[in-house]
Amino acid sequence: MDSHPSAPAWSPASWQARRVTQMPAYRDAAALADALAQLAQLPPLVTSWEIEALKGRLALAQQGRAFVLQGGDCAETFADCTSENIVQKLKILLQMSVVIAAGLKRPVVRVGRIAGQYAKPRSEDMETREGRVLPSYRGDLVNRNAFTAEDREPDPALMLRGYERAALTLNFVRGLIDGGFADIHHPENWDLDFVSHSPMADRYREVVRRVTDAMAFFESVTGQTIDDGRRIDFYASHEGLNLCYEQAQTRWLRHRSRWYDLTTHYPWIGARTAALDGSHVEFFRGVANPVSVKIGPATTPDELCRLAGVLNPGNEPGRLTFIHRLGAQRIDALLPAMIRAVRAAGAGVLWVCDPMHGNTEVLGSGIKTRRFDRILEELEAAFRIHAEQGSQLGGVHLELTGDHVTECIGGARGLTEQDLHRAYRSQVDPRLNYEQALEVAMRIADRG
Repeated sequence: MDSHPSAPAWSPASWQARRVTQMPAYRDAAALADALAQLAQLPPLVTSWEIEALKGRLALAQQGRAFVLQGGDCAETFADCTSENIVQKLKILLQMSVVIAAGLKRPVVRVGRIAGQYAKPRSEDMETREGRVLPSYRGDLVNRNAFTAEDREPDPALMLRGYERAALTLNFVRGLIDGGFADIHHPENWDLDFVSHSPMADRYREVVRRVTDAMAFFESVTGQTIDDGRRIDFYASHEGLNLCYEQAQTRWLRHRSRWYDLTTHYPWIGARTAALDGSHVEFFRGVANPVSVKIGPATTPDELCRLAGVLNPGNEPGRLTFIHRLGAQRIDALLPAMIRAVRAAGAGVLWVCDPMHGNTEVLGSGIKTRRFDRILEELEAAFRIHAEQGSQLGGVHLELTGDHVTECIGGARGLTEQDLHRAYRSQVDPRLNYEQALEVAMRIADRG
């Protein structure tokens, strides 16, 4: 694909001259400037060598030589920053990854929606309750959920609180991994007590038994240890929504001669902020991180090609991911043309399926949910369509939790609408629970 010779000069602040959407209106300019000045002086949350290592792994997935598992909460809250919550998230992603790796016989790139997923886009800037109108809750990075004028006022200091929670989370995850928590030789570390009798857990343990038996056989015969099984790489991602926060931790690294957004390894641009002339595309075109774009039904094949030209003009492997979220009922009509157009443009991208967002519905009771059979249907269709088009589905992007929630209908226990009230804890979108997430992993593994 040709480079983009007419691209205007870029700086970390050039997004401010573009059409700005989904950004909070901070009324206290002095408080905003003070918070951003503090953020700019704090140590980075991630490093450039971690980012470049991830980009190399994403390039392998783009070639069909690895598979990306990206998952976590729809929206993190500051209150979720506890050791128990972090461990639960890490456990389910580790369990899913070993199932997928064993089935596909490919390495799995583990990416959490973690340590920064504190901001959420909203359909409306304002929310009305009983005749009272206040700013919408945009996540803990921006304002507070309680429906009062004080809580809903965007507070720049929350960006500092978000940085602190992200740092604590990443520090704990790194400590767990370095300490051997992710060692496949000891998968008992990952057990979740409340699902000990689940049929999904039984099948999972059988997969792990086969993997560990094979490793033990190899090590006993060769007298060598499989060190790659003792430690994993784990990467953080979040939607790069609040560009003030992203800009404050974006730095020019002289030894690489590139700008890096050091708030996370793998930011993504949401479907609501993917306009070519918008502030978010402008910001992320200038950083060296691998970047994803969420692709919805309204995105045209031509727009995809133009996005590729702006965000990855040099066609760098592993740099650009398109995450399609089209819905089970529309994926067959929309995805083939997208794949063909991107190929015809000569754009090298990693394709990932998000089977969650396109299948969201609001029930008559007002509860937002997703039907598990439609999630599986879209995922299966994505694998099939990419194969038919001579393309490669290189990963999956899921909203999930290791908790025993009841937010999505269906799955191994056959959850119904009447079950939703039992453990519906998400403040924004419904997530897969442990059994549903593991069933998705089993379905992916069956493609091997």
